Amino acid sequence: MTDATTALEPLVARLAETAPGLRVETGPGSTGLYAYDASNYRVPPRAVVFPRGADDVVAVLRACREARVPVTARGGGTSMAGNAVGPGVVLDFSRYMNRILALDPVARTARVEAGVVLDALGSATAPHGLTFGPDPSSHSRCTLGGMIGNDACGNRSVRHGRTGGHIEALEIVTADGVRAVADRTGLHPVDAADAERVARLEADVRALIGDNLAPIRTELGRVPRQVSGYQLHHLLPEHGFDMARALVGTEGTCAVVTAATVRLVATAPASTLLTLGYDDVVDAAEDVPEILRWNPTAVEGMDEAIVATMRARRGPDSVTGLPEGRAWLYVELDGDDQAAVDTRAAELLDVLKARGRLTGGRVVPGPAERRSLWRVREDGAGLAARLIDGGESWPGWEDAAVAPEHLAAYLRDFRKLLASHGLTGVLYGHFGAGCVHVRIDFDLATDAGRAATRRFLGEAAALVVEHGGSLSGEHGDGRARGELLEVMYSHRMIRTFAAFKRILDPEGLLNPGVIVDPARLDADLALHTPSEVLPVETLFSFPHDEDGFAGAVRRCVGVGRCRSDSGGVMCPSYRATGEENASTRGRARLLQELVRGGTVRDGWRSEEVRDALDLCLSCKACSSDCPVGVDMATYKAEFLHQHYKGRVRPRSHYSLGWLPLTSRLVGHLARPVNALLRGPLGKLLARLGGVTTERRIPAFASRRALRRALRTVRTGEPARALLFVDSFTRAFRPEVAGAAGRVLADAGIPCTAEDGLCCGLTWVSTGQLSLARRVMARTVARLDNGDDRPIVVAEPSCAAALKRDVPELLGTDAARRVAARVHTLTGALTDLAAPGWRPPALPDDVVLQTHCHEYATFTSRHPRDLLTRLGVRTVDEAEGCCGLAGNFGFEEQHYDTSMAVADLALKPRLDGVDRDTPAVVVADGFSCATQIDHLAGDRGVRALHLAELLDPAADHSDRPDRSDRPDQPGETS
Repeated sequence: MTDATTALEPLVARLAETAPGLRVETGPGSTGLYAYDASNYRVPPRAVVFPRGADDVVAVLRACREARVPVTARGGGTSMAGNAVGPGVVLDFSRYMNRILALDPVARTARVEAGVVLDALGSATAPHGLTFGPDPSSHSRCTLGGMIGNDACGNRSVRHGRTGGHIEALEIVTADGVRAVADRTGLHPVDAADAERVARLEADVRALIGDNLAPIRTELGRVPRQVSGYQLHHLLPEHGFDMARALVGTEGTCAVVTAATVRLVATAPASTLLTLGYDDVVDAAEDVPEILRWNPTAVEGMDEAIVATMRARRGPDSVTGLPEGRAWLYVELDGDDQAAVDTRAAELLDVLKARGRLTGGRVVPGPAERRSLWRVREDGAGLAARLIDGGESWPGWEDAAVAPEHLAAYLRDFRKLLASHGLTGVLYGHFGAGCVHVRIDFDLATDAGRAATRRFLGEAAALVVEHGGSLSGEHGDGRARGELLEVMYSHRMIRTFAAFKRILDPEGLLNPGVIVDPARLDADLALHTPSEVLPVETLFSFPHDEDGFAGAVRRCVGVGRCRSDSGGVMCPSYRATGEENASTRGRARLLQELVRGGTVRDGWRSEEVRDALDLCLSCKACSSDCPVGVDMATYKAEFLHQHYKGRVRPRSHYSLGWLPLTSRLVGHLARPVNALLRGPLGKLLARLGGVTTERRIPAFASRRALRRALRTVRTGEPARALLFVDSFTRAFRPEVAGAAGRVLADAGIPCTAEDGLCCGLTWVSTGQLSLARRVMARTVARLDNGDDRPIVVAEPSCAAALKRDVPELLGTDAARRVAARVHTLTGALTDLAAPGWRPPALPDDVVLQTHCHEYATFTSRHPRDLLTRLGVRTVDEAEGCCGLAGNFGFEEQHYDTSMAVADLALKPRLDGVDRDTPAVVVADGFSCATQIDHLAGDRGVRALHLAELLDPAADHSDRPDRSDRPDQPGETS
């Protein structure tokens, strides 16, 4: 094996010579990121390499063989068994080798590089009515190479089985740097010069199989989800020596896959979903054999802990459509005719009701509701990791599988085993395939806890084998279960696995410690924290995390939803750059390294961590979209506070962070200051303040304009609410305050205006937390005066700061009382408006940019839903960050990234606006409106605040009269 003292410099030099332009990274800012996947393990690599093609992979493997440095192939890094971490060089295929090389709709095949994300392949095949059958819950970020490595399955595996069943050919590089193609007939060289070497490999494998026919025939391929070990039965004579399928599931230990030719399946024209409720997951499992008789595409199960956590995190309305129960099955049926599918679903429901185990059941009719329900199931791994009681749970025994007809008996015995060890497990998974995922509250941080975990896993392995099952059903053995293979297989079979690997990787350089010569399952645990842990004393209280900041950053368990290119709002910087260190996961992993004093050795002063956080837009979307509730905006604010404590800060922290104060002063001299900023001196001042000159600085409003706007807020009725005039509204668009006051009065919520206060947001986002606390304390003291009226804030980012940042930074009862009263305008009109309130005539169509902070913090009060209820026919929402994000897009070094983020969703929506008949564009956030103004240029598109759209005093003469529309709703709550 590798000599730990081997110098890395010769390897890097060799790669520079043999693969010019190859991206190789060796610093802690990269090795710390790639020390983790989605498992319990931490193995820092010595280098991370980003190949652009097969030739680069050849160069890496040859250089690593010369230097005796191991190699680990990695896709999306979502492996839950420690399959994608290794001590030498990590090959990240997801960054560049992510192309669809060919698509043949007639033959129903596609040729793809190893780093292609499954959803990207799905988007390319969907217009042809085709898809790739296996669909893991991580489909939005897992790569085909990773799926091949694990022999992944997915939610619809009762119909489509495992990845191996859909592979025509694999393009591989052997451990000694030879390119070959593995297909259903064997191994074939890419280069004629390698023909002899490849023929010898194939001959050796054939001889091995011939010598071990009996154990291969009797021990392998016994249950549908038998993923553990190597799938050598595909090499039996009766199976035609299918070398491609034999390499699927080898977890990168035998060869490196660079590309694959895959078979596609047709998508059914019609489908429906049944949700079935049960008192218990065992009851649910008892019904599985009957359900399978109806030829479903999916039979998925989960218990109540996952649903409760989702509702706690995203709001009670985030999970609807589930019948009464404490455990549920999702059953999907498909076919050619929707009516026939619906009839089958109703018949199946009647049959199951007659069996007597259901607590309820329903057919879910609409696609939107189905998508919402599937998200709960797909986020199971993350939701189960950090539950509503704050407890943590871990993988390690998350992937066992038995024959579906044995599932109920296995679950019954497995729960007894958990109880006997004093453990709790959160259960979910592919019940129709007999594969159960469970995250367990192991104590992996202490010696006693790790010893107890070892004992449990040994007994769990014996239990699943007793039930005729497999240690792994789709995640692979990795570091979590490799040591336990001897419980499942005979010594002869274990020796056969080892011999197979030795033929293909004689020096053991490919993903060492996995499957063959496995590492101890309790070695290299991420929670095995060294003694030199950084003492963490923070200003934020992190009230939901037992260990404060350390516990907060530990929320990230690596499931990688932040690396998704579709759906949700996080993570805009990753979507714009494609870099791991620009993802929420990457930043969280570096912060974990900072806390433990690992690859990051200089604590709060770390430049690597600072650089990784630099492109975080502080959009807060991760706090909502991340299944475990990582809040990178808060972590960044805390880090910046600690990093710059007692040091000179970036110029923009002063020019933009102190904006509430400077804008108040400028309000007395708005006209001359605006004239100054529009001239050449304005650009000079921008540069001095670290502000980009690519944007026009917004014009400041005068104090007179604010007073004029606020006069209209006063009404003759007793005030039912307080209108909080935030710094952005006060400084740049006081007309919004007036419009908000009039709308609230019109809706039966007369209010008084509170001017002169600040939420502290700009000081928080620039990490000036001591100042932020002083500002917040003054605001809380003014607002917490015995008044319990709702506080309505027109600027969503300020509303979010009052709702979350203020109580978490001050940590007082007064702050919490104030936070409980805070509403956005959308929330106030949804919850507080008088019954029967109707706004003025509204347009048929609206383009909407929802502020990220509103999306993340006020999850169940969405502007889109309000506009729809009020009668807007079409709301075309630009889902995602606008790219400006407060100070971020004004900082000179971030302008390009800001515009790249805008290109993801907002700009395409604006580009679709007709110049002659422009749509109404609604954006409550000042940043969003400013970005829209910048993107629109001279096209005359202006973003309206929701208050301006609904303002009864506004001129609506150019809007259609909707008063006689029969479908106009009469109330908003």
